[in-house]
Amino acid sequence: MCGLAGILDLSGSNPPERALLAQMAGSLTHRGPDDLGLFVAPPVALAARRLSIVDVAGGHMPLANEDETIWVTYNGEIYNAPALREELRGLGHVFHTLCDTEVIVHAYEEWAERSVARLRGMFALALWDVPRQRLLLARDRFGVKPLYYTQAGGRLVFASEIEPILCGAGIARTPDPLALAHVFRFGYAPSPRTAFAGVLSLPPAQLLVVDMRTGVGQPRRYWEAPFRSASDHVRLTHRDAREKFLALL
Repeated sequence: MCGLAGILDLSGSNPPERALLAQMAGSLTHRGPDDLGLFVAPPVALAARRLSIVDVAGGHMPLANEDETIWVTYNGEIYNAPALREELRGLGHVFHTLCDTEVIVHAYEEWAERSVARLRGMFALALWDVPRQRLLLARDRFGVKPLYYTQAGGRLVFASEIEPILCGAGIARTPDPLALAHVFRFGYAPSPRTAFAGVLSLPPAQLLVVDMRTGVGQPRRYWEAPFRSASDHVRLTHRDAREKFLALL
């Protein structure tokens, strides 16, 4: 488990402070006790708390490409990283680490936002595209890894947990009554709502693009679970279907 946090100054007049970013990252130490990484280059600031597992020495985050035009901070594991690495090498990309984080960077260089759909695994990521002045937030297909964000005071603030956002955005800890009603009824608050008003959860299988020229976009789905048509299904009685379901489960 790792943790990420970040700030994007949308106004162009409120650059993120390194001390505040460090404070946000500090509240995620329990998610990544092995390493701390901070990247501050207005209008963006990215933080990573790392639990070092793969390529302990070479996987420091935030991680950049060779010319430092693409930066990423990330939490998770990309299961098809070896296959993607070989494909990208065949396309001319050069790798300097064995960590799956670098695969994300080069995949974005090759396929831009479409790269997210090629990732197989569990992940939450924040990627900063320097030439385009564009931030990409994305979450894995089933929402295994969390990613929260809010827009306040001319900034977009995001993190793996809500606590860093509350201190980074300086917003009141106001409850969301509807989300809390969902918690009491269903045991959780369905995305995009959270227990805190104004703090959103990026839904599973969705990405959010923030462009400094055009502003904060709307989350959009990059993957749909495939379902077979009704004609493809075997007709079962209710009893047989129940027994088959229990056996599979």
